[in-house]
Amino acid sequence: MIFARMAETIVQKNAKCYHCGDDCKNNLSLREKLFCCEGCKTVYELLSENGMCTYYDLEKNPGIKIKAKSQDRFSYLDNDEIVCKLLDFNEGDNARISFYIPKIHCASCIWLLENLHKLRDGITSSRVDFIKRELSLSYNKKIISLRTIVELLDSFGHTPEINLENYEQHKVKKIDRTIYYKIGLAAFCSGNIMLLSFPDYFGINGVDTSFQRLFRYINLGLALPVIFYAAQDFFTSALAGLKHKQLNLDVPISLGVTAIFLRSVYEVIWQIGPGYFDSLTGLIFFMLIGKWYQRKTYNSFSFERDYKSYFPVSTIRIQNEIETPVPLRELRVGDEILVRNQEIIPADSILKSEHASVNYSFVTGESKVVQKKKGDLVYAGGRQEGEGIKLKVEKDISQSYLLQLWNKDVFKKDSNAYLSSFVLTFSKYFTYGTIFIAIGTFLWWSIIDPTKVLFAVISVLLVACPCALALSLPFALGNSLSKLGKKGLYLKNADTVEKISEIDTIVFDKTGTLTQSDASTVEFIGASLNQNLLTYIKSATRQSMHPLSRIIYNEINAESLDTEHFTEVPSKGIFCLIAGNQIELGSAFWVGLENENEVNESKVYFSFNGTVKGYFIIRNKYREGLDKMFSALDRKYELHLLSGDQDKEKDFLKKYFHKTGHLHFRQNPLDKLHYIQALQTNGKKVLMLGDGLNDAGALKAADVGISVSEDVYNFSPSCDGILEGNHIAKIDSFLNYSKKSVIVIKASLVLSLLYNSIGLFFAVQGGLTPLIAAILMPLSSVTIVVFVVVATNIAGRKILK
Repeated sequence: MIFARMAETIVQKNAKCYHCGDDCKNNLSLREKLFCCEGCKTVYELLSENGMCTYYDLEKNPGIKIKAKSQDRFSYLDNDEIVCKLLDFNEGDNARISFYIPKIHCASCIWLLENLHKLRDGITSSRVDFIKRELSLSYNKKIISLRTIVELLDSFGHTPEINLENYEQHKVKKIDRTIYYKIGLAAFCSGNIMLLSFPDYFGINGVDTSFQRLFRYINLGLALPVIFYAAQDFFTSALAGLKHKQLNLDVPISLGVTAIFLRSVYEVIWQIGPGYFDSLTGLIFFMLIGKWYQRKTYNSFSFERDYKSYFPVSTIRIQNEIETPVPLRELRVGDEILVRNQEIIPADSILKSEHASVNYSFVTGESKVVQKKKGDLVYAGGRQEGEGIKLKVEKDISQSYLLQLWNKDVFKKDSNAYLSSFVLTFSKYFTYGTIFIAIGTFLWWSIIDPTKVLFAVISVLLVACPCALALSLPFALGNSLSKLGKKGLYLKNADTVEKISEIDTIVFDKTGTLTQSDASTVEFIGASLNQNLLTYIKSATRQSMHPLSRIIYNEINAESLDTEHFTEVPSKGIFCLIAGNQIELGSAFWVGLENENEVNESKVYFSFNGTVKGYFIIRNKYREGLDKMFSALDRKYELHLLSGDQDKEKDFLKKYFHKTGHLHFRQNPLDKLHYIQALQTNGKKVLMLGDGLNDAGALKAADVGISVSEDVYNFSPSCDGILEGNHIAKIDSFLNYSKKSVIVIKASLVLSLLYNSIGLFFAVQGGLTPLIAAILMPLSSVTIVVFVVVATNIAGRKILK
């Protein structure tokens, strides 16, 4: 009985906290699990009650030790004025905030933080940017307060960094310098070990034996921090992979390093020889250099793009009553801008118009219109619905906020990750093959020459690292993304390049996509229009983003007035009140002429106070280069047209779309959506090109949806890319380049396999030292990076002219 109690006491003293892994001194237990303190125990209870103990399956002791903290620590978050300054978005019951959380360190942290909605009602979504250590969180203010959220995060040990005096600066990406410390340590230790090993290198016999032994022990001491600190990431990654029954890229590296270290320790302690500490520390140094290079170059293609280079959009700035389109990068705090119907507000601004109807679905995912009045703050990302509004820019345009919204999960489609999966699967089986070859090498040299076993096996494990295989995909697609952007096609992410390469069917919208909105001819047929009527028409079309409205607006030389009410129905027309007068512009049916005969041009009817005054005939001018474009596309793709207009230009378009069944007119937004879905049901991979206004549903449903934009701030949040209108004739080149990029990726896999096969040939024969193998490993990564970048650049010069 006494021995049993003693054994239990020993177990309790050596026990580790189930949550954070620290020693359990207080012996707190719950459900046969031990905890070091009440804080860790409370967190476990919270996760357990909500069925979230999967958190502990991802990592062993993933939690952070919870320290006792003052209950009033976050009381300042009860102050509404302070909270408003911290929020990125604050409208009605919805709010959005970004936290910098420095203690995000593993997969379990990410899993927990992205599942906060399961722990507390009111938290609607949360996403982690692991590289930035940033958490973006949306919540309902009516259900949960910001203080409660921060206290919840604090209870997990993930306390946000909040600096009230300089809050914006805490969001700046913190530079992780750990890799530099590790490289410096490895370099220092490796250099000194080599100096102390000179007697062994040159076989100097005059050195006193005691000094020789001392030098070897010093080398052992210098190697310890390199193994247990500098090389820590390799072991951590390898163990995590093995825990999940996966052989990741760091498993063979860790095996090789461990073998060299144990062999060296054995030789030094038993005074058999000097060991291989010089090769070992040099190996780790070169691997860290390779890791640093990989991280540095990958970050340069991390696709966190500056909107100034990749967002081909502008807005209307008003100076001295003159409206001028300007790029977003030229906007400054205090500028007055005009945002029209269906345009997205580019920056946090103060409303100068009397009222506005703002749809924040781009921000919150909920299609709910918020009514704003003069003087209210309107947030970036909202879409104006109704008449154009004047705004005064209140904050500088964030370089990442609009892109972050564009990439929100709400607008993402299920992607086909075939190619990515192929690369990852290739890398995985290559690793299995490397382990198999290493085992065979061990058995072979154990029989032929046991003295070569160690170097041969270690060289095999190191030289055949498949890191280069994993690099080919992000670098090739990243560089392709940049090349396409420079030519006028701005894609949401690198995966879209992949998906474009699989397209076999292309669907075009007509007006604003194939036609040129700034070069059409306009003629009015009907009653004479006096200056007052022209002013009303100018004022009405000023609010609309439809291509035909823009044509009429640009054609009329008159002043514009503010509207009292504005409504626009896609594919039908607009209605507004100006100075008490009813203005209608649109189709014949929209103004009440159901039996109007059609002509061969597009017509926009004008009705004033219920009386139809006539109609505008708009003779479209098609974009340059369409003949050549359609000739190239017709040989490789199935082409379709979906237009909301009448079939007046059907005969003209037949020369481009040879199958009459692929020409469809009078299509409303829902018709377009259903048509795309029908094509996909038949196994087609569909690219949709539209103007982003009437085509939002079709753009979202298509495998790839590209919004064709002019010089206005108008695109669909659900699209996968934005194409400058004057570059649409290059679409065949864009598709060809995407396919070439995929070919480059596959070629890089072949090159990497060849590179590793040659290295393995010499390593198996014992012809490579571990140090040379360690140098070759990052060199192979450099080779692949250079190859894919150069190859995609060459392809770009040949195709994207």
